[in-house]
Amino acid sequence: MQLHWTKQISTGILLVALTTQMANAQQKNNIYQDGWIDFNKNNRKDIFEDPRQPVDKRIQDLLSQMTLEEKTCQMATLYGYGRVLKDEMPNAGWKDQVWKDGIANIDEELNSLPYNRKAQTEYSYPFSKHATAINTVQRWFVEQTRLGIPVDFTNEGIHGLCQDRATPLCAPIGIGSTWNKALVSRAGHIVGREAKLLGYTNVYVPILDPARDPRWGRVVECYGEDPFLVAELGKQMTLGVQDEGVAATLKHFAVYSVPKGGRDGDARTDPHVAPREMHQIYLYPFRRVIMEAHPMGVMSSYNDYDGVPITGSYYFLTQLLRQAYGFTGYVVSDSEAVEYLFSKHHVAADYKEAVRQVVEAGLNVRTNFTPPEQFIMPLRELVKEGKVSMKTIDSRVADVLRVKFRLGLFDQPYTNPKLADKGVHTPEDEAFALQLNRESLVLLKNDKEMLPLNKQQVKHILVTGPLADATTHAVSRYGPSNNKVVSVLEGIRQYAGKDIDIQYTPGCDIVNPGWPGTELVPTPLDATEQASIAEAVSKAKAADVIIAVVGEDEKRVGESLSRTDLSLPGRQLQLLQALHATGKPVIAVLINGQPLTINWEQQNLPAILEAWFPGPQGGTAIAETLFGDYNPGGRLSVTFPKTMGQIELNFPFKPGSHAGQPSSGNNGYGRTSVNGALYPFGFGLSYTSFAYSNLVVTPEKQASQGDIQVSVDITNTGKRKGDEVVQLYLKDKISSVTTYVMQLRGFERISLEPGEKKTLHFVLHPDDLALLDRNMNWTVEPGEFEVLVGASSEDIKLKKGFVIE
Repeated sequence: MQLHWTKQISTGILLVALTTQMANAQQKNNIYQDGWIDFNKNNRKDIFEDPRQPVDKRIQDLLSQMTLEEKTCQMATLYGYGRVLKDEMPNAGWKDQVWKDGIANIDEELNSLPYNRKAQTEYSYPFSKHATAINTVQRWFVEQTRLGIPVDFTNEGIHGLCQDRATPLCAPIGIGSTWNKALVSRAGHIVGREAKLLGYTNVYVPILDPARDPRWGRVVECYGEDPFLVAELGKQMTLGVQDEGVAATLKHFAVYSVPKGGRDGDARTDPHVAPREMHQIYLYPFRRVIMEAHPMGVMSSYNDYDGVPITGSYYFLTQLLRQAYGFTGYVVSDSEAVEYLFSKHHVAADYKEAVRQVVEAGLNVRTNFTPPEQFIMPLRELVKEGKVSMKTIDSRVADVLRVKFRLGLFDQPYTNPKLADKGVHTPEDEAFALQLNRESLVLLKNDKEMLPLNKQQVKHILVTGPLADATTHAVSRYGPSNNKVVSVLEGIRQYAGKDIDIQYTPGCDIVNPGWPGTELVPTPLDATEQASIAEAVSKAKAADVIIAVVGEDEKRVGESLSRTDLSLPGRQLQLLQALHATGKPVIAVLINGQPLTINWEQQNLPAILEAWFPGPQGGTAIAETLFGDYNPGGRLSVTFPKTMGQIELNFPFKPGSHAGQPSSGNNGYGRTSVNGALYPFGFGLSYTSFAYSNLVVTPEKQASQGDIQVSVDITNTGKRKGDEVVQLYLKDKISSVTTYVMQLRGFERISLEPGEKKTLHFVLHPDDLALLDRNMNWTVEPGEFEVLVGASSEDIKLKKGFVIE
């Protein structure tokens, strides 16, 4: 009898539990009303839950309902599964975590990275499974937290979306070399669309740092060295992403890309940049993109400027960003930028003081690869101690909520998984990625029309070099993973088919034992290295032509990497010299992420093709180009110096700063240095030729507030269809302060059939003519200006002047 009674009690408890679960489930279902969601679960439509209400009114209503705990949770990032988050899916333990009160964003959630085993997850693919998983995580925050504030799911996207099998793009330095605004816009649309379909709501793209020092490891992740080019391409990427309903977060704000000596890694500090140069070069892309494309995010960098860490600078994060540029989104810190105030910059006595400084400066959200409570708890203490006001907290949180409202997360917090499998990495996207790879290629040398190779005449090819069969450079930490990569060797083999005999040997490794120390004190080749080069020479003797794929890989250039020499690393030059000595023509294909000082190569090899870090289809694009199915039309977005001793050598530059040394006249004994660029900014060759004519500038006299119209005719005078990148530079003849010799102020990539002519039109706005005067005000000064149009910064075809009265 006792047993029967116990069984009844147990059954009763189970029924009560089931009833409670059903009631809870019913309550959850009830929060989804017709046209609105009851996020705070109070069974009435609050102002913040009403899609018809103005955003600012919704923000204020929600803020009025939030506790200190909930507000501070909206000021931190939770790094996704395999970084900080240990659970793939929500569980009961989440109720004991700090994010029981919400979280600002979750970064790289369930995206799988090949180099991080802890982040590998079954939920990254198929795409619909990932979208469903993100919905599950989002649903927990909407249904299980008191106010139900949705999460902003962030991810990287500079090479394409950082997601398992998303559409992969070539490196940003390659994207910059396309000089193709329409192409970059479409790339942004693809990144934004794929993010949206997969459940991400915010993408960390574009990088707007001008790459002014080629030693710096992250040159590979920048569009180029010129602020106008970076601004124009960055604007298109931002607009493309945000047109798809996803936030774009610009990085890295600001003056990040020139740490002292170009040193990355543990340095990343002390940029030696004067105030005027800072605004005209390093801040120009951010100002333009923020004011013209209205991004919803900005990432603050972890360097200092003139002794003040950027992430703790009220001037940068508030006065410049918000008051001057009109930024209305939220600022997220680069990982560890907050901690560096204490651990590296030593402007805070402890971490808690660092937290106070960054919040007062204008930081909205702290990001690091550590638990979010490490930031949230000291922030709460600071508020309770009266060291940070609730007014400041409300302002920072309002910025985060504003982005979430603008993204529609309070109206539709979930994505539709059914659309993901059909809409991510489509055949059209794959074809686009291949075209982007093609247009990123830059032909640096082509003596006696060595290229393109004639399939009918070339029957035996040796493919050699340590990068010929390499693939890892095509997969970035900040881009898609697990896509098939076509190496240059495979691309050539596929293209050649059975008609051409393709032989292969690597010739040497990317680097030799003891590198990079052997760049300081050279060592003789060991027996293995000698044998490897000898094998390449032996095979070269039977070849009609040699294709040597040389350069760098992702272990030589990238984040936390910087170089002390810019020549080909390892024994690669010795390999090229040995191959050249056979008398057979050697074509160099460069796989690299930064300018290289390839002087011997330029003097001795008949053809050089710059491929940068191509995407997974790079081998196909390179093969098509070598054999002439594609005519290369890319242009350099960075200057190639002849030697490290010339650095800085970049565009734009001030009068006299790139000048040589006089060899006659007064003090005319200056023959101690090498002058000039190896390849100037904007340089690139083609398999065809182009003529420039009929440059028209109107009006010839104009008030300072008017636009200047420019037109020019371009004709393909060769025998092949080809692309020309028409570049417009502007020269200010006389000014109140020293200005740059000339500045890029327009460009257009066009494709022309043989004999075809096109008329291009450019518009110069007052902002294009403006300079920072002696009082540091942007001003269009009266005087003479000159329009210069050409094929590179050193190949000017036509000039014409106008006057601002």
